Amino acid sequence: MTTTPISLSKSETTLPPARPALKPGRILMYAGLLVASLFFLLPVYLLIVTAFKTPDAINLATTWQLPKGLNWSSFSDAWAKVGGNMGNSLFLAVTATTLSALLGSLNGYALSKWKFRGANTLFALMLFGMFIPYQSVLIPLFQFVKSLGLYGSIWALVLAHVVYGIPITTLIFRNFYADVPDALIEAATIDGAGFWSIYGKVIFPISIPGFVVVVIWQFTQVWNEFLFAATLTSTSSQPVTYALAQLAGGQAVSWNLPMAGAILAAIPTLLVYIVLGRYFVRGLLAGSVKG
Repeated sequence: MTTTPISLSKSETTLPPARPALKPGRILMYAGLLVASLFFLLPVYLLIVTAFKTPDAINLATTWQLPKGLNWSSFSDAWAKVGGNMGNSLFLAVTATTLSALLGSLNGYALSKWKFRGANTLFALMLFGMFIPYQSVLIPLFQFVKSLGLYGSIWALVLAHVVYGIPITTLIFRNFYADVPDALIEAATIDGAGFWSIYGKVIFPISIPGFVVVVIWQFTQVWNEFLFAATLTSTSSQPVTYALAQLAGGQAVSWNLPMAGAILAAIPTLLVYIVLGRYFVRGLLAGSVKG
């Protein structure tokens, strides 16, 4: 019995191409990026290790040392002091973000698809609001909120952040809607749809990438703001940023408490980025922040 040798084609015998070796310049770039990443992560490391230490173990000599044990009571004690303020911040951030996003969406839709006399001037005036420092309007804002009877309540902060959020949300949505074909609007108009019908049935359903960008931006800005929180609210309605400042006040500070409180306060914004982060770049590339 004879056997026939198996012939392999050229494509079957060719080995996969070897991966090109990293060039020295690229290696240096990666090394530099790694060093920079470690440098910027140092505060995070210090935050975490200090939160898990007991007060008597926190001193300059042992600042960078790992804790000998995990002191979970730091988080429970911090939560007891800032837990209620976390609820205030959550209500504030969700409400202000939702309202400013909807208003910015409507403004962007009107300014990009319903041209009218003075539209560009109005848009420029709106953008000017982005460059007004908080400090320059603090006293007039305080007097205005007080005249409305909102001083001391969480609604004073909601109003302030919605008004301050309209310029940036309008900019994002206007540029996003500028990429929407005018033919869609014209077709809906021919079918008899008006301003609100077109927005609800045509524009709003395709606005998800823009809303993702706005929600991440606004939620983070509102959650981390401190100045308005310190001047427009009373004790019962103060957000978590003000409560964290109180944890670090005084002559003798148990630094494990403000560090643990800072970690707890950072969790909501981290969750927003984890849930919506993959859509964030997609929203940017969809034209939501193009000039």
